[in-house]
Amino acid sequence: MIIRYPSPNFGDRRGQRPELIVLHYTGMADCASARARLCDPAAEVSAHWLIDEDGHAEALVPEDQRAWHAGAGSWQGRDDVNSRSIGIEIANPGNAPFPARQMDALTDLLRDIMQRWHIGPEGVIGHSDMAPDRKTDPGPHFDWQRLAREGLAIWGAGGADIPLHESLDRIGYPDSAPDQRLAAFRLRFRPWASGPEAEADRRAAASVALRVQI
Repeated sequence: MIIRYPSPNFGDRRGQRPELIVLHYTGMADCASARARLCDPAAEVSAHWLIDEDGHAEALVPEDQRAWHAGAGSWQGRDDVNSRSIGIEIANPGNAPFPARQMDALTDLLRDIMQRWHIGPEGVIGHSDMAPDRKTDPGPHFDWQRLAREGLAIWGAGGADIPLHESLDRIGYPDSAPDQRLAAFRLRFRPWASGPEAEADRRAAASVALRVQI
């Protein structure tokens, strides 16, 4: 069931079409607080979709319009991510697991969006991927492996031991400090890892890079 809470915070896509889906956590106490902010004209933020804790999908901005969810950043050398993407906010404070019913709703929504706009699994990214210098959502508790198993995102492990920066460039990470790029990569693909760059990071990144279609 889709619930509609129209947000006034959107504009035109500036000649672009959706080719990415950016996943966020709301970082707020509950869905009602997040919805209020995403629909507040003074806040000047929004997303196309909001998924509440019980797995209800809320439509805030039409998908053919430009929602204000991504901000500064880039992916695979392309900036103005807002114009090129659909944003999905997931109600979560940022430090908690995502309930199964919420993930179920997200997978259903992703399938629909990807089919509608012909977006492949490599086009589903986290906010932290495109803005490693300032964002950490959807965070280390998010189940990227589940999305990958269902063909809704990419995953990798066990690739060649090649320079990390080469793989991160191919995957799409923007130019940023090496430690920030490593942290963003780990949030997505090795959330249990810590410390200096390791061989496992390089091998995982090389494997992911092979799955990216440029």
